[in-house]
Amino acid sequence: MRVHYDDKIDAVYIKLGNKKPDGVIEISEGVNLDTTSENKIVGIEILNASKKMNIKTILSYELELDRKLIRKTA
Repeated sequence: MRVHYDDKIDAVYIKLGNKKPDGVIEISEGVNLDTTSENKIVGIEILNASKKMNIKTILSYELELDRKLIRKTA
């Protein structure tokens, strides 16, 4: 997952994978989901982001993983 903030246009983009999007679904004004042809979400775009969220929070997030979900490979 990658998070990018463009302060010139006040937009956050959260890239969720490496697949190229084929379509966009607007879920609310200025919040769009990028999807593949298989309807998998590969990105989230938030326009006018500073009015909708705390930008500092999204750029300094922590990821908490459940160790039971992580498989060890030898």
